[in-house]
Amino acid sequence: MHMKNIYFNHDGNIDDLVSLLILLQAPDIKLIGVSAIDADGYIEPSVDACRKMIDLFNLRNDNLEVAKSTSRAVHQFPNEWRMATYSFNYFPMLNESGTIKTPIAKLPAHLDMVDKIKKADDMVDLIMTGPITDLARALKADPSIQEKINKVYWMGGSLNGHGNVMSVDADGTQEWNAFWDSQSVATVLESDLKIQMVGLESTEELPLTDELRMHWAKMRQFPAIDLIGLGYSLIVSIPGAELYLWDVLTTMSALYPEVVTSSIEAKAKIITSGLADGRMYKADDGKKLTLVTSANKELFFQKMDEILKRS
Repeated sequence: MHMKNIYFNHDGNIDDLVSLLILLQAPDIKLIGVSAIDADGYIEPSVDACRKMIDLFNLRNDNLEVAKSTSRAVHQFPNEWRMATYSFNYFPMLNESGTIKTPIAKLPAHLDMVDKIKKADDMVDLIMTGPITDLARALKADPSIQEKINKVYWMGGSLNGHGNVMSVDADGTQEWNAFWDSQSVATVLESDLKIQMVGLESTEELPLTDELRMHWAKMRQFPAIDLIGLGYSLIVSIPGAELYLWDVLTTMSALYPEVVTSSIEAKAKIITSGLADGRMYKADDGKKLTLVTSANKELFFQKMDEILKRS
């Protein structure tokens, strides 16, 4: 059986790090690259945490290094959202050995992406759980990589006009990963790539609940599940504002397509200026993509548990 090649580019918050943990332990894939961008989590602790996690949880012994993005925000995430990465990186479990073996890649993320995709023995699936800027820059650096990218799985945007950006320079219709750098989203939407998008509207049935926290707590004898429980304990939802497992769904849908129970084919464009900067919308002349609209909750958590119990 041929292993599926995956390159993972993320922005270092808890959901992203949980996604990395899943990718390090999933059977039947080959992780060919990992890179972090300075968005929803601060990049320094994010890169370090990834390296430590690879040291501990790289079950398939993939030959990995972590690339650091040089991409910069047009609209940066709120600082308080970005802080959790520092705490995660200080967890005793990740620091017990006192040394980090996994190296930092020599190339910045977008060029690392080009390099790893071109060297891959077959087609590559790209999972992106942060802003899509490194892919846009990779395409500009070497458009030929499109021929080797099977599909892009991106957590970003929303096509129903409901956003999660509360900022004086935004009208609230945009999702943060798209708002971070809308011009790069436009660049990717102009490509020939196949895109499966998990937008804000897709995971309303996968909230982070107290019941879920207790579920993981009962299985903390598995180190990966203990780490996830610790990670999510850093996220304290504001009453009434639930957190959903968007990034993890994006990752799981790349590994197990059957987790997605419904999706729609849509044609999308993005606004790149003014108060609606970052708003994605349906348009007849837009980029054809698949928008995930719902997931099988039971199967999602069953598969997630199975993977994480492998440690």
